Amino acid sequence: MAVTDIVAAPAPSTRGTKKKLKASPVIFVIRKVATLLITLFFASLIVFFSRFILPGDPARFLLRGRSPNPAALAAITKQYGLDKPPVEQYLSWVGGILHGDWGRSLAYRQDVSEVLLARLPVTLELVALAAVFITVLGLAAGILASLNKGGWDRFILISVTAAGAIPPFVAAIALTALFSVQLGWFPSFGSGSGGLDRLWHLTLPSLALGVTYIAFMARVTRSSMNEQLTREHVEVATSRGLKPSAVVFRHVLRNAMAPILTVSGVLIAGLLVSSAIVEQTFGLAGIGGLLVQSIDRLDFSVVQAIVMIVVTAFVVANTIVDLIQPLLDPRIAAGTESR
Repeated sequence: MAVTDIVAAPAPSTRGTKKKLKASPVIFVIRKVATLLITLFFASLIVFFSRFILPGDPARFLLRGRSPNPAALAAITKQYGLDKPPVEQYLSWVGGILHGDWGRSLAYRQDVSEVLLARLPVTLELVALAAVFITVLGLAAGILASLNKGGWDRFILISVTAAGAIPPFVAAIALTALFSVQLGWFPSFGSGSGGLDRLWHLTLPSLALGVTYIAFMARVTRSSMNEQLTREHVEVATSRGLKPSAVVFRHVLRNAMAPILTVSGVLIAGLLVSSAIVEQTFGLAGIGGLLVQSIDRLDFSVVQAIVMIVVTAFVVANTIVDLIQPLLDPRIAAGTESR
C-alpha cells in the first residue's frame, strides 16, 4: 500500500459512536421504566388471581354466618361483580385502579380508597420516621466503624450485629418497658393528634420498626467504605494533602453510595410489611393492622389494594435507585459497570 493511500484514507467516523453514547442514558431510562411497568403488570396478575385459589367466599362472609339465602347470595354476588368471568373482573379492577377506584370493601361497606386514606397517613409517617432513623444512625455507625479501626470498630460491629437479631415485636416490648413504663418519656399507645404530638407518639414505634434495618445499613456502609478506602484514587487524594473530611466525603462516601442506595430500595418494602407488627403492638391505626384484619375478614378488595401498594412502593423505590445510581457512576448507564 502506498504512503499516499494511507494519508488519503478517511479517519474512522465517530459520529455514530457519539450518538450511541448520547442515547445510552435515554435507553437506560426507557429500559428501567419498561421493566417497572412489566413488573407491575405481572404483580397485578398474581395479586388479583390469587384470590381464586384461596379458601373462603367473600359473598358468604357478608351474610355474617347466617344460613345462605340463594336469592340474597346471588344479589350480593352481582352487586360486587363476583358473577363475572375472572378475566373481566381483572380488567375492571385494573381499569378502576387507573381511575383511582380500588373497589368496595366487603367489611366496611365503603370504597376501599376511603378506608385506605383513613389509615395510610399513619403508616407513611411511621415508615418515613423509621427511614430517617435508619439513614442517620445506620450511616453514622457504618462510617464511624470504618474510620476507627480497632476497639471502636469491633464494638460497633458487635452492637449492630446484636441489634440486627432483634425482631421488631421484641424491640417494641423492650423500648416500651424502658422509655414508657420506667422512664415515662414516650407514650406507649396511639398515634397522637398530629404535629409534634404525632412525632412524639411515633418515635418508639419507628425505632422498633427500624432497629433491624439500622444494623443492616451500618454493616453495608462499613463494608462499602472499607472497600473504597483501599482504592488508588483515595490514596492519591490523601497524598495531595486534602483534608481527611474532604477525602471521606468526596472520594470515599460518594463512591460507596451505590450499594447503600441499592439496600435502601429493598428496605422500603420491608418497612411496609414489618409495620403490621409494630402497629398492632402500639395500637396504631395504619394499613399494616388493616391488612391483618382484612385477611381475617376475607375482605379481598382491601387485601389486594394494600398488597399492590406495597409491591408498587418496592418496585418504584428500586427503579428510582436504579435511575439515581448513574449520577454517582456514569458507567452503570453506559453498561460498563454492573450493580
